[in-house]
Amino acid sequence: MPLDRLTGVLDAHVEELRRRGTAKGAEAVVTAVIPASGPRGPRFLLEGYGDKPFIRMNSNSYLGMGLRPEIIRAEEEATARFGAGPGAVRFISGTYAPHVELERRLAAFHGREAAMLFSSAYATMVGTLVPLITDQTIVISDELNHNCIINAIRLARPLDKVVYPHLDMAALERALAAAAGRARRVIVVTDGIFSMRGDHAPLDRVMELARSYDDRFEENVVVVVDDSHGVGAFGATGRGTEEYTGSPPADVLVATLGKALGVNGGYVASSASVIGYLRETAPFYIYSNPITPGEAAAALRALEILDSDEGRRLLDRLRALTRRFEAGLVELGFEVIPGEHPVVPLMVRDTERTRELVAHLRENGVLATGLSYPVVPRGDEEIRFQVSAEHTEADIDEVLGVLAAYREARQNAVKT
Repeated sequence: MPLDRLTGVLDAHVEELRRRGTAKGAEAVVTAVIPASGPRGPRFLLEGYGDKPFIRMNSNSYLGMGLRPEIIRAEEEATARFGAGPGAVRFISGTYAPHVELERRLAAFHGREAAMLFSSAYATMVGTLVPLITDQTIVISDELNHNCIINAIRLARPLDKVVYPHLDMAALERALAAAAGRARRVIVVTDGIFSMRGDHAPLDRVMELARSYDDRFEENVVVVVDDSHGVGAFGATGRGTEEYTGSPPADVLVATLGKALGVNGGYVASSASVIGYLRETAPFYIYSNPITPGEAAAALRALEILDSDEGRRLLDRLRALTRRFEAGLVELGFEVIPGEHPVVPLMVRDTERTRELVAHLRENGVLATGLSYPVVPRGDEEIRFQVSAEHTEADIDEVLGVLAAYREARQNAVKT
């Protein structure tokens, strides 16, 4: 029958992923959202679990924007006005007023000349890096950069690539020095926030090094930053890792509408020349429909909230809840990687115990992400918790209570 021989190969590949522990497995299907009530934040119902409510500690919705009535209303009103979908790519007839206004507001928010929307942050990074990389470009990349950066470099086929140890600025400087005289252009690319650990790049130092070596390259040292986990969740006003580190603006900033802003899509902000070039050369932009007008309107409303007193109140709350959770973990005797970002890693450092703890959390109504070997190096296994401003103090304490019960049970098991 058709595909009979290929099917066996594909099935064997998936089975090998399962055996190695890297298969994603079945997806949790959210069947309903229970609104926040009293001391409790929102709860989520999952397919197969009946009416059992879950606290979601594995969401990128750092400010809870996606459930805010005014954002939902903005999307509904724009959808009623413009329709459910754009109906075309941007350069034909798929550009709507909300797209243009959102791009203008994003550029202003980040202090850039221009911005440009894509269907996702992943598409943004690939669609941005590939056109900027030539066969006379050397790319220098942090070893823990996101998969979108890794694949973009593979697709682009630069003259050379250098991967430096995580956050090692001395290694970055050595790479810049070694590239001099070999390439017309260098691109230094890094995550702002590294999503597995919640730590951040020292962008002030990255920019300082890039500027100090810039005159050695005919087409500059270009710094590209993916701050998808930083924008809206980091920095005093939510402007991300640049704001937190006091860095000058990166040459090219990539971020998302789908995390702290709670909607969908990605974007790049840069000079008018860079954005003009990308509109003409980025295939993920030219040949793909944009986000819907309704999504653009919802993201615009979320950005307005972020860039207001209410946004700063949400950020203050997010930081306070993150401190409460991190301090509670330390008090219980767990190891964490300290930091202000709402990604809070609980370092388990053992694959089987990580899986055991994830199962315990789910059994007790808590959704969290376990990262085990070989997804992370052996000895770096962790539970990645993500705090949101939509959580309450009672929610944080409930999760800490579930973890306390697990720790007590393990200690009792050791004693017996």
